[in-house]
Amino acid sequence: MAFWHDKTLEQMSEAEWESLCDRCGLCCQIRVEDEDTGEVALSNAVCRFFDRCGHCCSDYPNRQKNVADCVRVTPENVRQLDWLPHSCAYRLLAFGHALPEWHHLVCGDLERVHQDGPSMRGELVDEDEADWPE
Repeated sequence: MAFWHDKTLEQMSEAEWESLCDRCGLCCQIRVEDEDTGEVALSNAVCRFFDRCGHCCSDYPNRQKNVADCVRVTPENVRQLDWLPHSCAYRLLAFGHALPEWHHLVCGDLERVHQDGPSMRGELVDEDEADWPE
């Protein structure tokens, strides 16, 4: 049986926890808040440290040092992070759902998320290249 079936999030090793990430890129997509309404919208930009080829942080160990508001997803906070995509493995398991068939831990293919899942591959620009409103 797979570890994510046998263990709670809190029982997982750090390596097991980290392996849940499907590298879709959605959590690194920059959100923009309207100062007047407080409404939050997704931009078409991704954090400058996001490796758009490998679909992961290019400096993961230092991500919170590099980006002050980068939120580390943990077993303790995952249930409160309502901005995580509904397809996120961390979120799915935290709320008692199964991993989708396209998830690499299920199908064995790291590229399948980009074919059948919610991948943002090719759709995002680096935040330094984005056309931000004045």
